[in-house]
Amino acid sequence: MSNIVAIVGRPNVGKSTFFNRLVQSRQAIVEETSGVTRDRHYGHSDWNGKSFTVIDTGGYVVGSDDIFEAEIRKQVNLAIDEADVIIFVVDGQEGLHPLDEDVAAILRRCKKHVFLASNKTDIPSKTNESSEFYALGLGEVYAISAMTGTGTGDLLDEVVKALPDETTEDFSNLPRFAIVGRPNVGKSSMVNAFLGTERNIVTDIAGTTRDANNTRFNAFGMDFILVDTAGLRKKNKVSENIEFYSVMRSIRAIEECDVAILIIDATTGFEAQDMNILRLIERNKKGLVLVVNKWDLVEKDSNTHIEYERFIKSKTAPFTDYTIVFTSAINRQRTYKLLETVNQVYKNRERKISTREINDTLLPIIEAMPPSTASRGRYIKIKYITQLKSPTPQFVFFCNLPKDVKEQYMRFLEGKIRENWNFNGVPIQLFFREK
Repeated sequence: MSNIVAIVGRPNVGKSTFFNRLVQSRQAIVEETSGVTRDRHYGHSDWNGKSFTVIDTGGYVVGSDDIFEAEIRKQVNLAIDEADVIIFVVDGQEGLHPLDEDVAAILRRCKKHVFLASNKTDIPSKTNESSEFYALGLGEVYAISAMTGTGTGDLLDEVVKALPDETTEDFSNLPRFAIVGRPNVGKSSMVNAFLGTERNIVTDIAGTTRDANNTRFNAFGMDFILVDTAGLRKKNKVSENIEFYSVMRSIRAIEECDVAILIIDATTGFEAQDMNILRLIERNKKGLVLVVNKWDLVEKDSNTHIEYERFIKSKTAPFTDYTIVFTSAINRQRTYKLLETVNQVYKNRERKISTREINDTLLPIIEAMPPSTASRGRYIKIKYITQLKSPTPQFVFFCNLPKDVKEQYMRFLEGKIRENWNFNGVPIQLFFREK
């Protein structure tokens, strides 16, 4: 298991900027607004040959009645519990703040290595002023600039010395499952139901999750990375820069995942934005499992779920070969079935059929039901079929008149592939080339 370094501090002191410098990317949203980072946000870094996981946390505010700040406090405490080393960031330009003293009081009680970083100290005079932070009773004060990198090397030299000697695992080959959907449909609640812990902030206010958060799931014989994303909104509803970045993170999470778990709200039904997200998943050739969440809130009889499913698939046709799971994340209803389904869709997406098996199965079907006659009375003859060595299921049909094969016949062939092999939840591409 990788060592963990948690970055904590009051709001707007530059924690996310420092996080981005450590992981050498723009993973965390950085904006001059307090409370932007709400969930714990994970990334990987290394220094002097030693790798570790970095957690960026929301700004810690003690004693606030604000619902998000109360949840942020809970997330920071969880990060502190997980971490081997804590970097406490303060604002060297503003100087010592009462909230810094509140955070320091909590950190003095935790039995972890704590490093105090005075950020925004690019100017020598500010470096000297950082000495006032010694009053927090946390030992050495490291004057740094997360923006320019000044002083961060000296800090990291000491941080890696304090990390236990452990072997870092490589998770790059694990499947990635992204949970996506409109805001407030229960995505974070679903992550928490999977993990059995309050891994992400869950409130009743839409748009709580702004970053895409990665969590490893390793149980019940399954091992994968779960990505919880910000809710995807319609473009005309994206006004703040922060919301724009969140939508971009969600789109990127879909582009980089193997299977997308599209969650919709049973109480509001399958809306136009749900369709847009599904088409985005389909265009990117990702696996799909559609989840109808909050099913416990719907009045139903024995046929309700059948009618609900029939309605959704009538909207998404011609792509209808995917599973719809009816759940309640709050009650953890059918969450294990959902995990099994997602894992199976990943296997379907990886499925490879031998060329001999494809031809032995499909050529007799094609002979019995050949494509319609091409223009000028010529017959279309499909001679040979093979599956490409590609990350997603792609099949090539070699024939004499590839441009004359009609879309209706392509759908017929796709249907026959799906009848004979399990590609449930996976978009299939068919190509026709001249033999």
